[in-house]
Amino acid sequence: MKMTVFSTHQFEKPYLESANNDTHELKLLEVRLSENTVSLAQHAEAVCLFTGDDASAPVLEKLKDLGVAYIALRSAGFNHVDIKRANELGLKVARVPAYSPYAVAEHVLALILGLNRKLTRAHNRVREQNFSLNGLIGFDMNGKTAGIIGTGKIGAVLTKILHGFGCKILAYDVEKDEKLVKDYGVQYTDCKTLCSKSDIISLHIPLTSETKHLIDDDHIALMKKGVMLINTSRGGLVDTKAVIEGLKTGRIGYFGMDVYEEEEGLFFEDRSDEILQDDVIARLMTFNNVLITSHQAFLTDTALTNIAETTIYNLDCFEKGKNSENEVF
Repeated sequence: MKMTVFSTHQFEKPYLESANNDTHELKLLEVRLSENTVSLAQHAEAVCLFTGDDASAPVLEKLKDLGVAYIALRSAGFNHVDIKRANELGLKVARVPAYSPYAVAEHVLALILGLNRKLTRAHNRVREQNFSLNGLIGFDMNGKTAGIIGTGKIGAVLTKILHGFGCKILAYDVEKDEKLVKDYGVQYTDCKTLCSKSDIISLHIPLTSETKHLIDDDHIALMKKGVMLINTSRGGLVDTKAVIEGLKTGRIGYFGMDVYEEEEGLFFEDRSDEILQDDVIARLMTFNNVLITSHQAFLTDTALTNIAETTIYNLDCFEKGKNSENEVF
């Protein structure tokens, strides 16, 4: 099957090529899918998309006109795809539902520890031969209350990790995981209570119309003064301007961010020779209690292997006319 792969990054090419093993004809493109680039999918039966690609209704309609019948996503999330319109057009969509929950959960821990123990500031000081410890005081994780919003695969792994650090775990989810309650003493509660009682809050839910800007002025006002907030899920879950205000007042004491609502065209790119045009993220970068990574939580060898293999598996199913358990409806 011929598949045009959009938003291909250098780091993932060898994994895709290895998983494919010359089975399908892959056209690897660095450009992202948009209304301006959709014509590059001409003669392809399928397209493969990443998180920053535009699969809105107008783009899907043009893909259909070009003869594309299948969309393989290299991600678990699919909020960048108009699924309703895809179904109407008869376009089959499949995702990678779980590439490595450990990769993301462990990155959350890296952000937590990096912020808590002020590792970036300490490293920069030492490089300048400043070995002072002033201003580097952290806190013991043991005994702290961690609030986990979303206890799916990633949230469940993070629960186990933080339990191992001696944290008390509060959780909010539409479905209660009884195994987490039994094995790790997780207490499920509502979102407002979680925000008001947690020392650390980590987000692990999909972005929907209901969850957009879940972390807003109102929820931030409920949080403990000096709370640590971590987002490795979807940028749109957080009202970034509200977070900036929370940082300025000290309500938010630490902010770790691997995803950003306006990351399209910014993350995954080298902009080091340019003037940063995004005033919001530029303001965030001025805080010494903010740690930003550019959507790299998933970036492990295991995860990249799983993403590539599942993507090719979905393509195999498309070609053979079989239903993939990874299809999105």
